[in-house]
Parts: sequence; C-alpha cells; structure tokens
Amino acid sequence: MAITQTAVSYYGLGYVEHAAMDFQEMLDHGCNAVILAVTEFDFDFWRPNIPKIVEKAHQMGLKVLLDPWGIGKYFGGEQVSKFLQNNVENRQVSALTGEKLPYACFNTASFRDYFRHFCLTLAKEAGADGFFWDEPHYAFPKGIASITGGVADDWTCYCPVCRKKFQDYYGYEMPRYMNDDVKQFRWREALVILSDTSRAIKELNPSQEITCCVHATQNTYYLTEYRGYDNWDMVASCPYFDVFSTTIVNWAMPEAFFRDIAQRTVDIAKKYGKKSERWLMGYFKQPADFEQIDKMVDLYVSLGVDRLSSWTYRGGYGTVLAAPDALKLWDRIGENYKRVLVR
Repeated sequence: MAITQTAVSYYGLGYVEHAAMDFQEMLDHGCNAVILAVTEFDFDFWRPNIPKIVEKAHQMGLKVLLDPWGIGKYFGGEQVSKFLQNNVENRQVSALTGEKLPYACFNTASFRDYFRHFCLTLAKEAGADGFFWDEPHYAFPKGIASITGGVADDWTCYCPVCRKKFQDYYGYEMPRYMNDDVKQFRWREALVILSDTSRAIKELNPSQEITCCVHATQNTYYLTEYRGYDNWDMVASCPYFDVFSTTIVNWAMPEAFFRDIAQRTVDIAKKYGKKSERWLMGYFKQPADFEQIDKMVDLYVSLGVDRLSSWTYRGGYGTVLAAPDALKLWDRIGENYKRVLVR
C-alpha cells in the first residue's frame, strides 16, 4: 500500500516562464503530477502555449493530465462556457418546469462534437500524459427544490433529444417524474460521451491515461440520484478509464464519512482493475486543526489508496474560493505529499 502519485490542480496558465516558477513550487511541495485545468477560453486564446507549458512541466519532472474545466458546465468548475453562450438550444431542460438550464446536454450531437474536437485536438497537440474527467454531472434544478421544501422532485434532462432517445429505447414517452427506467437511462447515457471520447483518445495514443472522478457520495447525501453519476460500478467498469477517482470531502464531515468513501473507492477500483484516487480539499474550507490533514492522509494510505490529489494550487490564494489560511493549507498538504509519496 503506497501513494504513487501526488497531484495538484492548476489553472490560469498562460506564460511558460510563469508556469515554470509555479511548477517548481509544486515540486517543492512534493507533487509529482499537475492537473492542468484547460478552459474553453484557454483552448481558443492560449492554445499555442499549452504544448509549451506541458513540455516545461515534463522537463521539470511533472506528469501532466488535462482537465477540461467547466466545459459546457457538464464538468465541475467555476469557469464560464463559450459553448453555452453560443448554443442556447443545446441545454439541459428541467423535467417539471421545461426551463432551459445553463448546462450543456451531452446527448446532443452539437455538444458531443464540440467536446470530442476539444479533447482530440489537445491529445494531438499538447503532448500531455492523459485526461482528467472532472465531476461530470447532470444539472440539478435547484429552483424547484426550494419551492418543494428541498425535496429533489425535479431533474434533467428532459430536452427533445433525451426524450426521443428514451422513447426509442424503452418504447414509451419519457415521464416527467423519475422512475427506474429514467435512472438507468441517465446512468447509461451519461457515460456515452466520456466512453466514446476516451476510446478515441486511446485509439490516437494508447498510452494516454484517463481518470474519471465522480462525486464522493454516501447514499443520497449529494442528491446524486438526480445528478446521475452515483452508479460507481457503471463508471469504474468502463474499459477506457484507467483511474477511478472520487472527489473532495469537506473537512467538516465526520471521519467515518472519509473512511467510508475511501474504502468504497479502493474496493470499486480494485474490482475493475483500476487505480484509486482520493482528493484533499485545498481551497475555500480548511480543517479547524491542520492535524486532520495528516490523519486523513494516513487513513487513505492505510486503506490502500493509490493516488492523492488536491484542488487547488496554493489553496486558491488570491481567489474568492481561497481558504482562510490558503498558503498554510497548501504547505501542510505539501508536507504530507512529501511524507507519503513513494519515489
């Protein structure tokens, strides 16, 4: 049982010489990998420099994974989406209200083509080591939840494309209230875009590593029945994913929750022959006592987690999502990385 990869996310990249200084700080903090969060704007504006930044990271000894950050708001992330700006008809739709939501529907040919082009272009040009699928999810129409007192009656996607796919498969019209067929449909269809794109990336370059990171849930804690990615077996069994990852847990959660998520992550990963990855919350919130970070890292090591990652570089320092003691939090995570990484 050993940690073989310690990564941190990094965004706002642009100039190679600036990235190099940040990469050195990551190395000094025990990182051996960087997850480059590439936005739609980065792709359109900074694309000539992305391969140069990847090359510099490699020269300095860092592995590089590309994270299509916030693309179509289908993935997690605060970044705005140019696709949504330019494609108002390809959005997820509320089942109960019919409202078009600011999330791309990944069943539409428009978004699938857009995402595939984005990833395959980077796979050909950037020279990175792989891709990181960052919390793919359906939209959760919060408005109706508040109207109904917090009960998650509403869900997505009820757009014409999804409704036709459902009827073609099941032989009846998609209902407005979720049933077992809708759940299975959502689980299955949510993976198609990732599976197809991952396969295409590996056909282009079999050495490309694909990590899929899903919400860290216990039962319906995050209402993921309505977000669509709570079927961990279905995700982990995808033959084109190499690493099964579960996302950040708030430091305020009880230790038993951390333990349960980590154990289930390791068990599912082993079941399907994948590497396992757990995340450390390195932004916005911090533990009341930084010794909790040490304890959770030790817990993950003891349970057999293969990889650790943290969002984000420098604890989000200088952003609205910075931890109260961002640089101290970053330093403590770095101390733990150096302590447990097997080199």
